[in-house]
Amino acid sequence: MSQTEVAKMKQKQQPVPLGTLIGRELRNEKLEKPTVKYGQAALAKKGEDYFLIKLDCQRVPGDPSTSFSVFAIFDGHNGISAAIFAKENLLNNVLSAIPEALSREEWLQALPRALVAGFVKTDIEFQQRGETSGTTVTFVVIDGWTVTVASVGDSRCILDTQGGVVSLLTVDHRLEENVEERERVTASGGEVGRLNVFGGSEVGPLRCWPGGLCLSRSIGDTDVGEFIVPIPHVKQVKLSNAGGRLIIASDGIWDALPSDIAAQSCRGLPAELAAKLVVKEALRSRGLKDDTTCLVVDIIPYDHPILPPTPRKKQNLLSSLFGKRYQSSAKGANRLSAVGVVEELFEEGSAMLAERLGKDFPLDSNSGIFRCAICQVDQPPSEGLSVNSGPFFSPASKPWEGPFLCASCRRKKDAMEGKKPSRPTVTA
Repeated sequence: MSQTEVAKMKQKQQPVPLGTLIGRELRNEKLEKPTVKYGQAALAKKGEDYFLIKLDCQRVPGDPSTSFSVFAIFDGHNGISAAIFAKENLLNNVLSAIPEALSREEWLQALPRALVAGFVKTDIEFQQRGETSGTTVTFVVIDGWTVTVASVGDSRCILDTQGGVVSLLTVDHRLEENVEERERVTASGGEVGRLNVFGGSEVGPLRCWPGGLCLSRSIGDTDVGEFIVPIPHVKQVKLSNAGGRLIIASDGIWDALPSDIAAQSCRGLPAELAAKLVVKEALRSRGLKDDTTCLVVDIIPYDHPILPPTPRKKQNLLSSLFGKRYQSSAKGANRLSAVGVVEELFEEGSAMLAERLGKDFPLDSNSGIFRCAICQVDQPPSEGLSVNSGPFFSPASKPWEGPFLCASCRRKKDAMEGKKPSRPTVTA
């Protein structure tokens, strides 16, 4: 082998500098990770709507490559205190329920359960204040192409993707439309009926009594009853690299506009203008009869300055992306199947806490300490019970299986299931 050939081989075998490798990875990550752009618009009637926009969240503090975004709507009723409290505390309560040192994939898998724990913890903490207002919550976490939505009440999140396919990512917890929720409320000790007026006639939507609330799930509402639960419906999907648009709004929008019309009305516009146009369309359709708040969030490829416009279809279709059929509260809308647009990763809407927290919370045999799956407080085993515990000698009782709950959170669970009254301890 000649000296020239040896020199060429050495040049080929020279290692690539670390800085070059890191640069390549960062450039590839930028190309693979979408850009998130948003717009917000609102009109106030009672001033009880609040929203949260947080773009700088990080799974690993100090590591920008682990960033994710949060968008949320809080539609308060009977006052503003519950909506403000949830806005200020819910995100931290959710994140505190996610174990540390998880990979991105593990973090996303843990997120649905953490959302359940965070919602319930926020409800418990607010009820301890002794205030009686309540709030709906639609809470959206965007990490790359993965979108996770948790909701209680009737604020809604829809997804508009390429091809004009519109999907509901939430379920409305309105007693009028949701038969399963009506059955659950009555089974837990509540009564469902319309408002009685002079002469014995019934008017208005179905409500639960005591309290007269039209919703079956919310945060707060201490004076109504524990059968109004804070356990959210959670759905997690992964978008294709074509991206999509989220429209998150309070019922002031959805009482005026069907979901497909809201999506069509703002296609092809930047998110900021789109949010204003949706609010304008709702106002034109129904007038200002309720607080009206809208967030439009575009999840778009890194190299696209704006979400590509979707060709208009001859018919207006509200479609499900995942092949499942549900009763929709959107007026005149049917949810159809359109396989392959996005990938569904998770969906669960049960109001039973034991079904939502899973069983993989083993007791730490080394320390003899367990952590409550809701409030995240460490407790000795003698002071808490497994969520799977039942009456002594009951075949269904499995007290050795996690997750574990402290005594306070266990009382909350029992009360939500109609087993025992749970009077919140008011703290100063």
